[in-house]
Amino acid sequence: MIRTVESAPHMSAPVLAAYSYCEAVTGQQARNFAYGIRLLPTPKRRAMSALYAFSRRVDDIGDGTLETEVKAARLEDTRALLTRVREGKVEEDDTDPVAVALAHTAEAFPVPLDGLDELIDGVLMDVRGETYETWDDLKVYCRCVAGAIGRLSLGVFGTEPGARGVERAPEYADTLGLALQLTNILRDVREDAEGGRTYLPADDLAKFGCSTGFDGPTPPEGSDFAGLVHFEVRRARTLFAEGYRLLPMLDRRSGACVAAMAGIYRRLLDRIEREPEAVLRGRVSLPGREKAYVAVRGLSGLDARHVSRRTLRRRA
Repeated sequence: MIRTVESAPHMSAPVLAAYSYCEAVTGQQARNFAYGIRLLPTPKRRAMSALYAFSRRVDDIGDGTLETEVKAARLEDTRALLTRVREGKVEEDDTDPVAVALAHTAEAFPVPLDGLDELIDGVLMDVRGETYETWDDLKVYCRCVAGAIGRLSLGVFGTEPGARGVERAPEYADTLGLALQLTNILRDVREDAEGGRTYLPADDLAKFGCSTGFDGPTPPEGSDFAGLVHFEVRRARTLFAEGYRLLPMLDRRSGACVAAMAGIYRRLLDRIEREPEAVLRGRVSLPGREKAYVAVRGLSGLDARHVSRRTLRRRA
């Protein structure tokens, strides 16, 4: 579980309560995310919980059972709330704890709140049932629902003074978000199909004989489903390799947070690669002990040091 928010003399009781609520939401609902943010110092952990709680609200609207028009209206209501946060119109005694925590986070950290607008745009794509012909098309969606979260998180993490290439940090954060989202798409291919959603690009599906979709525990007859999965895994690995260049630009605990979250997804990718058809039988996941190991590895800085050495070799 995420630790509760410690009291702080400079923070009012309503704000502390709002953060406690967001941390409870995160601890209960964020399976992999929670393992990363527990490595952060208290102010950053609180801020990340506020971002998660708002994002969770948006996702829950998109994933719910309401009619399309009602979902769209509620998403626009959420956008209006975000506008109130952006304009500094949320008071500490507001009845919405997520709004209170997010408003405090926006004051404390340089988070680009426009990223949450992008998230809403991405979920609206889901609500409209959009499909994607090419990887370039899918990237637009992934940047909205995951790349934007990477850039928002970077606003909380900050970068180390004097870090080389720091001007590209938002780009790397965005790319790492794409890697995580593509891994999610592979993991959830059956679940999404049952919900009437297809995310993998249509031209990739056609190339591997999978255009008929995934409505059962076995691949479409005559398809090369393993070939499709391995193709997408290679794409995700390329994104991870690029996005991991962010790690040396972060302080130790922020880097540990990112390495833990990304490391969990990379291990999921390994499992999917070893047994592609497993994603058609149910959700592939890691046991808690393995997630804890990845978190400890991230805190040790092993991944960040590995990326630093590899980057220096390329520059030599």
